[in-house]
Amino acid sequence: MPSSRTASDTSPSLAEAALAARAATPQLAERTFWRWLGPLAALCIFGAVGLILHRQLAHLHVRSVVARLHGIPRSQLLTALGFTALSYWLLSTYEVLALRYLRRVIAYGRIVFTSFIAYAFGHTLGFAVFTGSAIRFRLYATAGVSAIDVATVTAFCSLSLGIGLATISGLSLLFAPAQTATMLHLRHHWGLLVGAALLVAVAAYAGWTCFGRGRLEIRGWALRPPGALIGLTQIGLAVLDVSLSSAVLWSLLPVEAHVPFVTFVGVYAVAVIAGIISHVPGGVGVFEAVILLTLPGVPADALLGSLLAYRAVYYLAPLVVGTLLFGAQELAGQRNRLAWAHELASLYIAPVVPQIAGALTFLAGALLLLSGATPGVEERLAFLDALVPLAVLEASHLAGSVVGLGLLVLARALFRRVQAAYHITVYLLLAGIVASLLKGLDFEEATLLALVLAVLVLGRRAFYRPTAIADERFTPVWVVSIVGVVAMAIWIGVLSYRHVSYSDQLWWTFALHGNAPRMLRASLAVVVLGTAYALFNLLRPARPEPSVASTAELERARPLIAHSALTLANAALSGDKRLLFSEAGDAFLMYQIAGRSWIALGDPVGAAAGAEELVWRLREMSDHHGAETVFYQVSAERLSLYVDLGLAALKIGEEARVPLAAFSLEGPARADLRQSYRRAQRDGASFEVVAPGEPVRALLPALQRISDAWLATKSTGEKRFSVGSFSPRYLEQFPVAVVRAEGELAAFANLWTTDTHEELSVDLMRFAAEAPRGAMDYLFIELMLWGRSAGYRWFNLGMAPLSGLETHPLAPAWHRVGNFIFRHGEHFYNFEGLRRYKAKFEPVWEARYLAARGGIALPRVLVDVSVLIAGGMKELFAR
Repeated sequence: MPSSRTASDTSPSLAEAALAARAATPQLAERTFWRWLGPLAALCIFGAVGLILHRQLAHLHVRSVVARLHGIPRSQLLTALGFTALSYWLLSTYEVLALRYLRRVIAYGRIVFTSFIAYAFGHTLGFAVFTGSAIRFRLYATAGVSAIDVATVTAFCSLSLGIGLATISGLSLLFAPAQTATMLHLRHHWGLLVGAALLVAVAAYAGWTCFGRGRLEIRGWALRPPGALIGLTQIGLAVLDVSLSSAVLWSLLPVEAHVPFVTFVGVYAVAVIAGIISHVPGGVGVFEAVILLTLPGVPADALLGSLLAYRAVYYLAPLVVGTLLFGAQELAGQRNRLAWAHELASLYIAPVVPQIAGALTFLAGALLLLSGATPGVEERLAFLDALVPLAVLEASHLAGSVVGLGLLVLARALFRRVQAAYHITVYLLLAGIVASLLKGLDFEEATLLALVLAVLVLGRRAFYRPTAIADERFTPVWVVSIVGVVAMAIWIGVLSYRHVSYSDQLWWTFALHGNAPRMLRASLAVVVLGTAYALFNLLRPARPEPSVASTAELERARPLIAHSALTLANAALSGDKRLLFSEAGDAFLMYQIAGRSWIALGDPVGAAAGAEELVWRLREMSDHHGAETVFYQVSAERLSLYVDLGLAALKIGEEARVPLAAFSLEGPARADLRQSYRRAQRDGASFEVVAPGEPVRALLPALQRISDAWLATKSTGEKRFSVGSFSPRYLEQFPVAVVRAEGELAAFANLWTTDTHEELSVDLMRFAAEAPRGAMDYLFIELMLWGRSAGYRWFNLGMAPLSGLETHPLAPAWHRVGNFIFRHGEHFYNFEGLRRYKAKFEPVWEARYLAARGGIALPRVLVDVSVLIAGGMKELFAR
């Protein structure tokens, strides 16, 4: 007798769940350790650099540094701004070369805009979530550039920077060996050796670009030589780019520096390399420490003033310009009378609103904290003293620092499009503007905060997730980033007031010029509030993860399935997956866990807002467990949703959908189908669709015999996850199409349908040995004719795995392996034959993707997905 699988059969007992949780605890702890290791290492490096700087600057007074900064001649500042403009323009030529290498044609205006935005924010922030790679993907994706091409462009630009740094360092060590080696604390012969090695590496790359014939394999990527024109131009532009960016700082050096440019550019390159290796965001502190250590002959206060001016000119100025450009485009996009401007803003701005707004909010928070740690301008304080009471000034100073901490915390929620975070950030920015004015008439600071506020308000439509802010758990990178900013603010405060002798009375000193006491109180408030929030975020109990769907959950999902446009939603009713519902209950996502991967099947089912919430929740849940987030068999229309999670899209095949309104057996193209159909009719085939429930239940014994015989013939077991398996409880939920031969059941297929009549598809399809010839063609033809008469728009023939993968020379290893298997893997699965069979119904082919984190984790993810679909590792190897 066939056994039916109930919800209780698939749900583990409490004892089993406890044992599984206990067994998983060591693995979770190990994964958590590795997630924290990198960010904590960066924080330790940042702390060590802070100690070095503290010793180097111990004899300096902040006022002398500020005086040096204000004393930089206007001509030097204008020269530095000119070099900065040339440098950022030159950076766009990297993108032009990379796209030419890919043979992609994109409007030059879009390239320049994308390059400027990516570098302006990437240079300043340097966090993984803020990198130019993410911004490039979002902006180039609207031009039809694939994720593979965007990754290639990013790698090309990074390689160009590396070539420029290596070339400049090598030339400096060879042509100014004495001075450069002395500054870098290298022996003369070691300097020559390092310089020669760097230039040999660059020469080897140049030789490969000019004379290379084969493709170079690097971690699964196949790189073809770019050719002499692109390769040599890349090297020349890279050297010019590093020279221009170093010229920005060189032009700001004090007159008494007397550092030759050839020597300085080598020191600059080493400082940039050290900043990159440290993984400290923006290389803050590391770059400055190397410059201070390698130029001991330059007065420290003057050199530090030049470094501050360099940060303002090369980092802050482009960021402000990028923000203004961003805001102007978004404002133009909201002027509906200018259709062209609206279209321009939609293409260039809309994809990156959360990233830009989150980055600016983080910087605004850092600005408020740093402002609270430094003394105010005495003339402004004296003027303010005549207008407001001292209590207002004190309260505003404290409020400004607390608001800064709040903005740092909210920046991550803005990245995740949380609506509540948008509203709170708007109020905090308004409070920050008021506090900046009342604590010291900081007009410059208030203007920058107002600029961030304007960008946020203009992009308000991008923040639509109704998730509570408390549900947003912080990753190690974010925790360390916030801690780093707070620590830097406190260190700058200690450095600014180290001439003030500490005493307990300072905490209770309230005076117009009591800057040091105000800094102490603000720092304490920020540390206490930040620690409390971190403990709340890290120690609060996690939301329980759903187990395999219960009967009640399946019933809850039925209305959403019925209103879905895609029949894949019916896969949730198989009972072998976990269901995750949105807070409003208007959407659900089905997923299962395999190995170290949390794998969702298809796009979320239901309302768009709920779908957005579910995607983020699954990512957060899997991150908490140190697992990979995977979305399998998703559509191209929803790819931007998964990209926002930081996942890469991998094409896994194409789905064949037949438009039923135009389907018929007429015409020469359908001659083979007509022949198969008529032959089956002559052999006594007949077709019927049996209604779900009792009518199907009556046929179950016969269907069971056909299914068992079919599985035995194929020497295989039931598949899982993406399709259903034979189960009486499962089958009786659906209509079943049957083919009879001379009145006896010979084939069957259960049908996936929805109330929208948008799509009709087949799930299980099995044939008996006595089925007439051409029974499969006959079944599909009758189903399409039946679907057309019933008012369905599409018939889904299912996915052709590995179909339509990219074949260009730069395709990664997955595409090349997939194409090879597609053409030659008939011993494992008839990939090419399956596509040919479906193609005779003249379907519309729609790409389907797997969204997952790329890199070294991808092979393990593919194995986990394969095991899950096959029903287990043993079944996978059997196939």
